[in-house]
Amino acid sequence: MPSDDISLIILETSDIHGNMIPIDYANNEKAKNGISKIATIIREERNLNENVILIDNGDMLQGTPLTYYYAKVDSKDKNPIIEVLNFLQYDAAVIGNHEFNYGMDILKDSIKQSNFPWLSANIIDKNSLEPTLGKPYIIKNFKEGLKVGILGLTTKYIPNWENPDIIAELDFQDVVKTAEKWIDILKKKERVDVVVVSYHGGFERDLDTGKPTESLTGENQAYELCKKVKDIDVLLTGHQHRLIYNKCINGVVVVQPGNAAKAIGKVEINMKRGKNGWEVINKSSKLIFSENKASQVEVENIINDIEKDTQVWLDKAIGNINGNMVVKDYMDIRTKDNALIEFINKVQMDSAGVDISNTALFDNKSKGFRNKVTMRDIVSNYVYPNTLKVIKIKGSDIKKALEKSASYFANYDGESIKVNPKFSIPKPQHYNYDMWEGIEYEINVSKPIGSRITKLNYKGKPLDTEKEYEVVMNNYRAGGGGNYDMFKGKPVIKDIPIDMSELIANYILSRGIIEATVDGNWKVVHD
Repeated sequence: MPSDDISLIILETSDIHGNMIPIDYANNEKAKNGISKIATIIREERNLNENVILIDNGDMLQGTPLTYYYAKVDSKDKNPIIEVLNFLQYDAAVIGNHEFNYGMDILKDSIKQSNFPWLSANIIDKNSLEPTLGKPYIIKNFKEGLKVGILGLTTKYIPNWENPDIIAELDFQDVVKTAEKWIDILKKKERVDVVVVSYHGGFERDLDTGKPTESLTGENQAYELCKKVKDIDVLLTGHQHRLIYNKCINGVVVVQPGNAAKAIGKVEINMKRGKNGWEVINKSSKLIFSENKASQVEVENIINDIEKDTQVWLDKAIGNINGNMVVKDYMDIRTKDNALIEFINKVQMDSAGVDISNTALFDNKSKGFRNKVTMRDIVSNYVYPNTLKVIKIKGSDIKKALEKSASYFANYDGESIKVNPKFSIPKPQHYNYDMWEGIEYEINVSKPIGSRITKLNYKGKPLDTEKEYEVVMNNYRAGGGGNYDMFKGKPVIKDIPIDMSELIANYILSRGIIEATVDGNWKVVHD
């Protein structure tokens, strides 16, 4: 007898960024995340459920020293990331924006190695006007005649980030219009019972109120997809690295599983056979976290050889520092210009093509760079997976940002410069104190908070508070992170979506020898 009820499970990974095993490459300590731990969840779900679809939502191929080593140092063999996905029997993967970071040869070769289809309906060839890197959709057939259509979409904002040479032959179409076109085909031609959209993009509006949460540039259109496109049953999202679950928008169940293999998204759909085919009775989404799961040995074995090679490479010198970039006194680093911070700002300015930059010494663990710099030195000093943005701000915004940074210091007690307790309790927030290059300034800690910038020049002349300047900073700060509200909503002139650790490595590798310089453009003083 055929069954009149069926349950469908959809599992989603997204923004894995090359995190294959639970390891912190800065110090080789155990981590709580990794696809080898997610693999245990996948196995458990398949053991419990008969009808399972497994999809990666994009940004898998880039993000760790392992992926960098494969792409930049030794890509002769199979891509280890693809080998793992093949082993885990993924049903499909969506093209993410970071899939382009290592160039088209690596991407196309990875697609060829895959035992599963890649999807992206809105990335088309400029000449043929057809989807070119992957299929627009796939159909999964289950027993009792159930048909599930899976449509892949990618944020159309990629041309604002990626090297134009890499994507010269591609056109990135609007995801809403593309979804309407292909879902009509899925419903009328393919006659699918369930439509799943896997979109490498996120939400541009508050999920509950619908109010914009960012500038509506088209980078994220998930809310618009839910509201404007008919017949979507499930929307798998990513790109923003958010944890979203147990949410429905306009009847569409949505999910987003964060990043770095910390969790997997799970959607459950229960259906009943009706007069006109299968009907959805209820659907829900949740996240399953990898923290307390065992790391699957089979996955570790797949990448074992290249992981060993990566570890050897991490400790090889990739360049030399001529001078001193070692950190010995953290307060000293933060009270007068120094070679390490100046170097990081120089990398940012070189990558962005602008002459004003800010960065931070993120914590009190950084050791700086010795004369011989290794890749492990880089990932242990630049500990966050930040990318860069160039935003256009007024001189008055720069002044406000400097005053905000100056609040890092406690009121001067006549003896020594100390950290404001607000930056250390209840948790250290050293990453919210920025140091700038390209301007000249002084912070006087004897002055009241809010009135501490006693000198502020640009190219030897007082900074014009009404003039607009292009400034490069990390993506966290550019979005106003750390209560730097003066940066919120400012025009983004350039978005550089490559992790800073890679930009630093590329900068050193291309030069070989780095001169440690200190131009003394800023300092902290007291009366």
